[in-house]
Amino acid sequence: MSSVIESAEHQALRTAVAALGQKYGREYLARIAREGGHPDELWADAAKLGYLGVNLPEEYGGGGGGIAELSIVLEELGAAGCPLLMMVVSPAICGTVIARFGTEAQKQAWLPGLADGTRTMAFGITEPDAGSNSHRITTTARRDGGGTSRSSGAESGGDWILTGRKVFISGVDIADATLVVGRTEDARSGRLKPCLFIVPRDTPGFTRSVIDMELQAAEKQFELVLDEVRLPAGALVGDEDAGLLQLFAGLNPERIMTAAFAIGMGRYALTKAVDYARTRQVWKEPIGTHQAIAHPLAAAHIELELARLMMQKAAHLYDAGDDMGAGEAANMAKYAAGEACVRAVDQSVHTLGGNGLTREYGLAGLITASRVARIAPVSREMILNFVSHQTLGLPKSY
Repeated sequence: MSSVIESAEHQALRTAVAALGQKYGREYLARIAREGGHPDELWADAAKLGYLGVNLPEEYGGGGGGIAELSIVLEELGAAGCPLLMMVVSPAICGTVIARFGTEAQKQAWLPGLADGTRTMAFGITEPDAGSNSHRITTTARRDGGGTSRSSGAESGGDWILTGRKVFISGVDIADATLVVGRTEDARSGRLKPCLFIVPRDTPGFTRSVIDMELQAAEKQFELVLDEVRLPAGALVGDEDAGLLQLFAGLNPERIMTAAFAIGMGRYALTKAVDYARTRQVWKEPIGTHQAIAHPLAAAHIELELARLMMQKAAHLYDAGDDMGAGEAANMAKYAAGEACVRAVDQSVHTLGGNGLTREYGLAGLITASRVARIAPVSREMILNFVSHQTLGLPKSY
């Protein structure tokens, strides 16, 4: 990629992360998933090299970069076949929100550990009846002035009591805490507004159950129940009145990182298919000489490159502090990357024919995995709603 688009530092970061990814590869991650384990060795190595916290502030042990750098890390690990899904959640969403809006006590407690990989956080927004629609979230938080629980640096005002359910929450079993999106009542209007709370894993009343997924991945999905979970005042992240501003400070990086995840996966599949098309011979020449094979692979490459450009735009806008511009671009990047990933994986499997469905070539599992970027963290249809309403100014049907 031209240095006009990407700096020499970013190119060097890509090269370095790619080398780490090649050290592990897809077979490592596939084996970990089959055994029901977690990619602890890769996570530790990435942390040791400063990759996990590259977006977090230097004063808390991070690299002082932004989502632009973190998305490069995830994309390159994905292109090597070993993406770390919890990077989307722990440093990108939770780390960013705490760095931007957390109290000093929260920053001291969490950011150094998130940066060096010794602590992880999950993110809980999706609900059974609301999906990711923050306006329909039913998990509620209320004040309890009679509470006795306190934490260092906690604000006054009594404890919080959280009640509700969440679904499809990644990595709760390995996360030290979950950043939960709840809703509090606005005293002035009586309306419910979103707020973010740090809920430690072993908090009484906070329980989890595994969701049985067809998708084979190291990171498990959970349903969470919050049954009158009591939290200290200091568990609230940021200003109780900031609401959506703080929430989207985490959701925009989530969309950008999901795009990076998808682009990396698409690149991995495409590389496998191109290598196969160069060498596989059925007649006199390799099958890659035939345009019916070559052109769809070329189109898949173009779509992945275009999605990456939008992802880079979104990351640049976010890191520059343009939250509104980043919101539009992040949604577009996630949409474009999800579509490009699905098509790249599909064409790659098709290129290999029967071999594309074997464990030896490691592509078949991506047929299911590639759909994740179309569905999560927000469906492509909801992104089209966003663009039609917010960008094009068309009226809503809901």
